[in-house]
Amino acid sequence: MLRIGFDAKRFFNNQTGLGNYSRDLIRILRAFHPEQEYLLYTPKLGKPLYNQLIPSDIIRQPAGFINTTFKSYWRSHRIIKDLAIDHIDIYHGLSGEIPFHIQDTGIKSVVTIHDLIFIRFPELYKRIDRSLYHKKFKYACEYADQIVAISNQTKLDIVNFFGIDENKVQVIYQGCHESFKSNKTEQEKKDLIKKLGLPQEFILNVGTIEPRKNALSIVRAIQNIDIPLVIVGKQTAYAKELQQFIVKKGMENRVIFLQGLSMNELSLLYSIAKIFVYPSVFEGFGIPIIEALYSRTPVITTNTGVFPEAGGSSSSYIEPQDIEQMSHAIVSILNSEQTQNEMIEKGWDYAQRFNDDILAHQWMNLYTQLTPEK
Repeated sequence: MLRIGFDAKRFFNNQTGLGNYSRDLIRILRAFHPEQEYLLYTPKLGKPLYNQLIPSDIIRQPAGFINTTFKSYWRSHRIIKDLAIDHIDIYHGLSGEIPFHIQDTGIKSVVTIHDLIFIRFPELYKRIDRSLYHKKFKYACEYADQIVAISNQTKLDIVNFFGIDENKVQVIYQGCHESFKSNKTEQEKKDLIKKLGLPQEFILNVGTIEPRKNALSIVRAIQNIDIPLVIVGKQTAYAKELQQFIVKKGMENRVIFLQGLSMNELSLLYSIAKIFVYPSVFEGFGIPIIEALYSRTPVITTNTGVFPEAGGSSSSYIEPQDIEQMSHAIVSILNSEQTQNEMIEKGWDYAQRFNDDILAHQWMNLYTQLTPEK
């Protein structure tokens, strides 16, 4: 039996993104490999909803005056004493970090690197944040026994930006929440449309409303198309730019902003949408694309970087800033039921490579290869 410890800060404290990644990974490991023992280390507990996902006896938090007073220092340094006390075989940093000097303990370490966007697009980050991320991520890549990238694009960035041997980096894709894989009834769809006051037909975009996600291009692309747009995500200053354009063009009744949906409501929304449009400039992977494929919704996304890797051959690819090309893609799909059906079926088939059992098998192979003596 392996005793595997996880950096679970994001598991308990992040509602989306890294939090979803952490919760999904630990969920599938516990489901498909219950013979192993999993311990979750976190400086603090977040929402009770996440705390209730797992038994309390596998949660570890800082103890003692120094560790509880300086929780971040515990997570990055002093935690290695607790890992030794708990007889951890492997420690997995789920969000680009491992404790400093863990390589001196005899405990094997794995780190997941999601993206290096702070290097590719430094203007999107404060200088102090870029410096901190660079220090932590580079250290983790240099000293972890195994690096896992969530896409081939991220693997290339790790090799190129940090000078890491490509043989040290394994790609294991990210899955998505099981809600997106369940069949939805027509009544469920009607109830959600009524609850949210939505039109019967719309195109969908999901993700934090920020410049890199490029939602303004979608708004511009549908100016002359008779289809509403629903945008789901946390609003930032960039949302004001969208609102100004929307008001200027008289599109207030055609662009709907939503946030705070439950996972079940979000998955229902995907299944209702006619098309999922995701013209992001750059991502580490782009999990919303996978969510759309599982939801049997046609996808339009960016034609470079990780996006073809996530979307497969059946999705429609565009230059993210080419408004005319995006408009044409939207109209072409809306006007052809045959095209819609082909994209839906082939996209769903492609998504099966991200199934829980496949990912769980890949992870357990990695862990056992690190500890052949166990």
